[in-house]
Parts: sequence; C-alpha cells; structure tokens
Amino acid sequence: MFNYDSPLYRPPSEGNNLIIQATLGCSFNRCTFCSMYRSKTYRARPLEEVFADLQDAASAWPDARRIFLADGDALALPTEHLMKILERVKRLFPAFSRVSSYATPSNLRRKTVEELTELREQGLKLVYLGIESGSDLILKKITKGANRRSTGDAMIKADQAGLKVSGTVILGLGGRQHWETHIDGTLALLSEAPLTYLSTLQLHLEREIREEFYHKFGEPFQMQDDRRILLEQERLIEGLQPPAPVIFRSNHASNALALAGNLPRDRDRLLQQIQAVLGGAPGIRPAFLRGL
Repeated sequence: MFNYDSPLYRPPSEGNNLIIQATLGCSFNRCTFCSMYRSKTYRARPLEEVFADLQDAASAWPDARRIFLADGDALALPTEHLMKILERVKRLFPAFSRVSSYATPSNLRRKTVEELTELREQGLKLVYLGIESGSDLILKKITKGANRRSTGDAMIKADQAGLKVSGTVILGLGGRQHWETHIDGTLALLSEAPLTYLSTLQLHLEREIREEFYHKFGEPFQMQDDRRILLEQERLIEGLQPPAPVIFRSNHASNALALAGNLPRDRDRLLQQIQAVLGGAPGIRPAFLRGL
C-alpha cells in the first residue's frame, strides 16, 4: 500500500487494523527500558504526507473500520493538526468506528479536557498509555518523565473527556530489590485513576539499552525470574481495587503466563490460574516464544 518508516510498532490489538504514521519516533525517547524508537529522530509528519497515505489506504481498503495513528507519539501533535487528520479519516473512511494512538502522561496533561473531548467527538476513541509503574521510586529509576501524580492526573483527564484508556504495567521493572514497592505503588495509582483496559508486560531489555538501564537504575539490578514475576502478578491482581471494572489481559508476547478476565469479577479465577502454575501446573510460555 505504502512504505512505512521502520521500525514500526503497534499494540497487539491493532494488528489487523490500518496503521498510519502521523509522527515518527517518540518526542521523549529517554525511558531506559525502551529501545523502540532509539534509531529515529522524532518529527511530526507534514499533513500532506499523512493525507497521501490516507488516500492510498482508502483506495486499497475503503471499508477499514479501525485506524491506529503511529509512531509512538501521535498525541503530541497540536490539537488542530490532529483534528485535520481525523477530519480526513472521516471523509475517506465512511465506515470507520475508531481511531486510536499511543499517549504519554505529558501528552494528555498538555491538552485540556475540552481539546480531548473535541478529539474524541471527531473519532479518537482510545489511547494506549504506558503506565509502567505507580511507584515514584521506580519511575525515577527508569527515567519515565512522569510520576504517580502526573500519570493519575492524565488518566483522570482522559476519562473526563470520555476517552477509553488502555494502560500497561511492566512486571519485573523493580527487580528483586523493589518489586513490592513497584506493585504497591501501581496498586495505589490504579485505585485512584480510572482506565478501561489494563495489560501487563514482562520486562525484556534489548541488548543495546541494557547498560544504560543498569547504570541509571542507580544500584545493582537483579532481574526477576518467572516465578517471581508470577508473584508480582498475583500481588497486583489480588490487591487491585479499581474505581470501575477493568478488562484485564496479560497476553502480550513478553509474558510468562497469558491471562484474561475482568476485574474485580474474575479475580478468584485468575488467582487460581497463577497459583496452579506456581504449584507446578503447565502454562508457562517457553522463553523462545517470547518477545516484544
């Protein structure tokens, strides 16, 4: 259809949807656990380039219903710029039902509730938010560029605008030293700030960023093994008291154990699955089948 500026990343749930690059790279690009856009310099693509891609896509796939705006930072675009993209989507894809994109806490906090509402009314229905952790200690150690309060404020603002938020938490991010602090801080955040979907990923450090991650962590980092990761998952699910029901998934390819359910409704079943595997039942995904 058209050539993407690689590497290209998207959430697992967007795999069968149309992907349009509205930006290239990530405007922050300093999180020590993430190597996704280290090979790119962030820039907003000119509208005429985005419009040309949309036109080509409409010619090949006129009945596309879901569209994901890549790369990692489409919501960093000015609201007026995003509105023009959404208007063109509406014109070219009459059957579309949803536009989505990645978001950062700072992206959401820079826009007013009114701006986010306007974007939602124009078709942006879902944002994928990298929460990573609710612990200020861990967020500082991984150079996230956010803290628990700013992340919670961003989630609340998105909710007030009627946006669905799909949040991700990275198991193992505190290592063996701080795993309880990591999970307990995350529970505190998720008990205050609403979201629609919650997914867990498992920490995987690409070779090119390991040294930076270990250095900026500020102390020797001990990676969690699968058993300890499951104990983190157990503590998270057991303690989660969300303001509203949450659709929960741990089906990302990085995870040792794939889980799915609604919380708090399916809490007991999910805990039983974890405890069974901890007791020796099969279910752990082989390491060679995992990835980002």
